[in-house]
Amino acid sequence: VRLVESGGGLVQPGGSLRLSCVASGVRFGDFIVTWHRGKARDLLARVTQTGDTTIYRESVKGRFTPSRDNSKMTAYLQMDNLKPEDSDVYYCKAGIFWGAGTQVNVSS
Repeated sequence: VRLVESGGGLVQPGGSLRLSCVASGVRFGDFIVTWHRGKARDLLARVTQTGDTTIYRESVKGRFTPSRDNSKMTAYLQMDNLKPEDSDVYYCKAGIFWGAGTQVNVSS
């Protein structure tokens, strides 16, 4: 089982990034996918098997949007109006499996 995040990088404040989480070796469509960030892996957002979404952090509501494409075994986290405080390592999780993370830096 493998989850690989990508799409991180350096962006200016107010900019956007879309993170991807590609799964292999797992029946991806069977799992809820969650997005986390930081050493504590704070829970940010969730997308269910059928695409229903929940945002858990008030600070990212209205700016971050999770989604998924089960046919591509991929989950996404669209991040808009990024702020410097969003800088961190972002992780996806499917079931009990974690990706290795992708670094996001928001700076002018």
